[in-house]
Amino acid sequence: MTRVVRFHEYGEPEVLRIDDIEVPVPAADEVQIAVRAIGLNRAEVMFRRHAYLQEAEFPSMLGYEAAGTVKAFGSDVSGFAEGDAVSVIPTLDMARWGTYGEVINVPARHVVRHPPNLSFEKAAASWMQYVTAWGALIEQARLSAGDFVIVSAASSSVGIAAFQIARSVGATVIATTRTSAKTEGLHKAGAHYVIATAEEDLSARVKEITGGKGARVVFDPIGGPAVAQLAECMAVGGVLLEYGALSPEEGSFPQFAVLGKSLTLKGYLYTETVSDHAALERAKTFILEGLQSGALDPLISRTFTFDQIQVATHFLESNEQIGKVVVTLD
Repeated sequence: MTRVVRFHEYGEPEVLRIDDIEVPVPAADEVQIAVRAIGLNRAEVMFRRHAYLQEAEFPSMLGYEAAGTVKAFGSDVSGFAEGDAVSVIPTLDMARWGTYGEVINVPARHVVRHPPNLSFEKAAASWMQYVTAWGALIEQARLSAGDFVIVSAASSSVGIAAFQIARSVGATVIATTRTSAKTEGLHKAGAHYVIATAEEDLSARVKEITGGKGARVVFDPIGGPAVAQLAECMAVGGVLLEYGALSPEEGSFPQFAVLGKSLTLKGYLYTETVSDHAALERAKTFILEGLQSGALDPLISRTFTFDQIQVATHFLESNEQIGKVVVTLD
């Protein structure tokens, strides 16, 4: 029997239960992993609350990220050996291939042998954030040296990943956060500039920082009224990539800014990268090179044990952290 985290109804972290189940042998295209660490994501919070793109079928597993060692693999899988240190790129179905467990099965195309300089904790904290940020900033926005990029809700793991990816190509990062409480931490995490939107005039500060040009790229998970505010901060021909909907409010369409500056506003999901074989291979190459060189270095806010999964999830939802929340297993 194997311990896995499941939920039997939608709700708060208290609905998460550790159940004992039989994990089947891996399918022909799957790798079975003995898990050493799990990375937690806000997508899993939304899934558990019935606010995600996917519906749960109870009892449901959950989880997108993990790292551990290869335990077994299916008949169609090559390139892996028992005992290999590997990590998981988020799949397209977290209920079917949930990662919150001591032993998990994952499709082989979503399993990566990570660099030996990476701990299991950091490996489990890598792929959701870097694939999401890479797909938006590099694949779609073509971020490059000399660009300014606004990263909003910047203290999240994806926000920190965006800092590192932007810096690796020579772009300048403008991070936004609600208050100045996290300013020092965001500077330490790699932001060139930090704007506290509840205390400063966002548009005026961006104009000052960019010499009046505005930011060519915006990477935003908030949506709602913030979209119109961000559009005012953008350069002519700029691209705004909306990868979340943290705001519960509807926002007005910023038609004058969009028309006047020829802006592109696009919804973006990490699935655009992981469902495209060629794009996923490009992402793997970029991210693995960055992890190997140290240009990409996952920032872990705090670790918890597997038995503390409810506490760890509460901490994730508190928004007190800068970086990733990780659960470790013995």
